Amino acid sequence: MQPTVIPADKARQCADAIRLLSADAVDKANSGHPGLPMGAADCAFSLWGNFLSFNPEDPTWANRDRFILSAGHGSMLLYSLLHLFGYDLSLDELKNFRQWGSKTPGHPEYGHTVGVEVTTGPLGQGFANGVGMGIAARMAAERFNTGAFKPIDHTIYALMGDGCLQEGISYEAAALAGHLKLGNLVYIYDSNSITIEGATDLAWSEDVAGRFNACGWHVQSIDGHDYAQITAAIAAAKAETGKPSLIIATTKIAYGSPKCQGSSSAHGSPLGAEEIAATRRNLGWGYGPFEIPNEVLATCRAQVAAKKTTHAEWQRGFAEWRATNPEKARLWDQMWGKQLPANLAEELLAAVAGKDGATRALSGAVLQKAAALVPSLVGGSADLAPSNNSDIKGVGSIQTGAFTGRNLHFGVREHAMGAVVNGMGLYGCFIPYGATFLVFSDYCRPTIRLSALMNLQTLYIFTHDSFFVGEDGPTHQPIEHVASLRLIPNVQVIRPADGIETAMMWVSALQHTTGPTAMILTRQKLPVIARSADFIPADCLKGGYVVAAPASADVVIMASGSEVHVAVEAAATLAANGIQARIVSVPCLEQFMAQPQSYRDAVLPTGVPRVAFEAGRSESWGRFIGCDGLFIGIEHFGASAPDKVLAEKFGFTAPQVAEKIKIFLKK
Repeated sequence: MQPTVIPADKARQCADAIRLLSADAVDKANSGHPGLPMGAADCAFSLWGNFLSFNPEDPTWANRDRFILSAGHGSMLLYSLLHLFGYDLSLDELKNFRQWGSKTPGHPEYGHTVGVEVTTGPLGQGFANGVGMGIAARMAAERFNTGAFKPIDHTIYALMGDGCLQEGISYEAAALAGHLKLGNLVYIYDSNSITIEGATDLAWSEDVAGRFNACGWHVQSIDGHDYAQITAAIAAAKAETGKPSLIIATTKIAYGSPKCQGSSSAHGSPLGAEEIAATRRNLGWGYGPFEIPNEVLATCRAQVAAKKTTHAEWQRGFAEWRATNPEKARLWDQMWGKQLPANLAEELLAAVAGKDGATRALSGAVLQKAAALVPSLVGGSADLAPSNNSDIKGVGSIQTGAFTGRNLHFGVREHAMGAVVNGMGLYGCFIPYGATFLVFSDYCRPTIRLSALMNLQTLYIFTHDSFFVGEDGPTHQPIEHVASLRLIPNVQVIRPADGIETAMMWVSALQHTTGPTAMILTRQKLPVIARSADFIPADCLKGGYVVAAPASADVVIMASGSEVHVAVEAAATLAANGIQARIVSVPCLEQFMAQPQSYRDAVLPTGVPRVAFEAGRSESWGRFIGCDGLFIGIEHFGASAPDKVLAEKFGFTAPQVAEKIKIFLKK
């Protein structure tokens, strides 16, 4: 049941309520962005009131329409809508905008405020997240819809501003969405031609409609304050299922404010009490601060009641669908629950048992088994799948009009790839991954940070992890990237040393549901590590464990990834010189730091000199080696040469490492 279209006079009253609620909240906080909510209120209210399908009492309903406020600085627009349409966001929370402990932070935060679908703020990210949601919805629909009932039959809506479209990530994502013909996307562009510095023509004269037409979008241009045009445009966009839709809505920032309308001063500053009073008079608004007319509440509640009826009809249909499609129902539970088999570790370890090789290749072998066991697992690469070993074999690719596969092709678009992966993770049903060379993680960094901020399970496969890339030279040899990723809170960065650690890396990534995992993998082949007799694979999940332990150690050598086997070889050289070395593999510093102090002390005994050894920069290791320890790494860019030549030139051979440790211990 679709709600009836709200009459224009009632819609205008509701839009004015949003304008004044937003202006009042920003003024009370003395901080925020009133301009966008006031300018975009007409479009946003028409969308929420007339088209958006949701139930505030079931905010995680799988078939709800998603709404993304990509222009997250206009957060009071979203908070006003959530309050008016019955979500658990009280008027007191609106009054506490941007205050400590409130549910109305400066930018929308996923998981913090009910009804917020994604954390937005960095411009353009929400745009690309929506593309990920659109892909996920199409993939879910292919798996679960039947001729009799469609459990997944909804739309992804977004509202963005000039800044979102100026950021390059939006173009990458728009091109991908157009290529895939994602007709379940409806985006409204709040085109007010204002940014912080002034009018957009200071730095921008782009033909936005031309850009999106070229990308294969359905484009409409309207007056963003004309209710009839807005409603007709959204209806036409929703009806266009063969292309993603863009509605270019020309608006006036801070609409209704006599002095600030159309001015950059309203972008990020409160209007002030005097100007808000003038705005009330100008709009004919005879209500006080935070006062919502009963007529507005009645209009919104009537629409919510109709939306709840739609939700109830879906629930009845879904119950019948479950009864008549038991296999699809089991798959639904498995995928939406992201269920893992109890013997996951044993299965993944078997995929690489006894095998040596580059950890990128070992990871590819583990991926095949993981994909067979976990149908939620999907992903792809930024045009590097053969090098990343990131294709799932035998399951097909996502292409235009074909969404049954599991392999995604992002093209050379790392920026968008990360945000699309985030969008798929936010959507639910899928555990998504994206892959590229580690040196290009810089292009993904903003999305990884947002994934960590949202406590989102996303997987990033980064191969070619050090200067051992070799002949490609310093442009492709990551030196600082592992340390840089470790600096982001709530990211587990795992750099495995061989097949066992690679298999357990995948176990950890699939079990870790409260943040992203960065997998750091080699191009070059590595041997199987010889470990102590009491080793069990579960030790890898502790982030650090003892590989070799002499009865009495003169030094502890910590290493990760490709340096572990070199450390083992160096220890043999040291032993021939009467120096006993304890070898500790530390595939994940974050996991190791999360262990009890007693465990860390057992692995790294106090009073024994410590060495850390990694083909990267030293910053990550200071907490372990302190001021008196030794770090063997690289603090400069690499060079173009075969990897074995670079190892010798940069002091990474086992004899060179042993010699450095001998000199260190003599001090």
